Amino acid sequence: MSETDEKKQSSHFEILEKLLDTMRYGSITLIVQDGKIIQIDKTEKYRLKD
Repeated sequence: MSETDEKKQSSHFEILEKLLDTMRYGSITLIVQDGKIIQIDKTEKYRLKD
C-alpha cells in the first residue's frame, strides 16, 4: 500500500469515527468500487417519545 493510500485510509477511518460519535441510532453504508470507498451513506433514526 502506498503512502497516499494509507493517508486516504486513515482519512476514511477518521470520517467514520466522527459519524459514529454523532449517531445514536441508524446505519452507515459504504459503497466500494475497485476496492476503494467512493461513497458513504448515513441513515439516522430519531426516537420520538409519546
